[in-house]
Amino acid sequence: MLTFLLGLFRFVWLFGKSHHAVVLENLALRHQLSICRRKQKRPRLSGCDRWLWIAISIMWKNWRKALVVVRPDTVVRWQEEHFRRYWASLSKRPAKLGRPPVGVKIRTLIRTLDLANPLWRAPRIHGELQRLGIAASERTVSRVLRTETRPRPQTWKTFLQNHVSKIVSVDLFTYPRSVFKYFFVPRDRA
Repeated sequence: MLTFLLGLFRFVWLFGKSHHAVVLENLALRHQLSICRRKQKRPRLSGCDRWLWIAISIMWKNWRKALVVVRPDTVVRWQEEHFRRYWASLSKRPAKLGRPPVGVKIRTLIRTLDLANPLWRAPRIHGELQRLGIAASERTVSRVLRTETRPRPQTWKTFLQNHVSKIVSVDLFTYPRSVFKYFFVPRDRA
């Protein structure tokens, strides 16, 4: 354990002294020696050994010269297999399809804004949400508003009945004058 800590300290110290290539070569050679010292006829490489060689091949330009235990093509194959497995695992993950659901707090805020301001529609409410720092698209706001039951808009007949006492009906006709100006004359009702 002590030798491991001393080796790790030496590795970090030399790596900080800008002797990167020397440190990586030393690490590679020491690692190969430890593989050869394993008590087996033909030492097998573990996953950690493969990861170490992949990392060394990424960080060090001349890694092929120091490699004795396996061929350099094997390390490249390990990298390709790892890359393939990584992307295969990403594609096998169950992905959540579609947009994320709108939170209950945001829905209630949209409904509150809609009830407080009946003339506002999705673009205006979306703008207010953006001012508050809430990330919701205008389409999301319109979908939430679509689920709300709104009273039917006022018809023209209802509008005229409500405002009949205030409506003034004036009928005008124009009379062109000799100085090329128009004179507006109200027409009398018969």
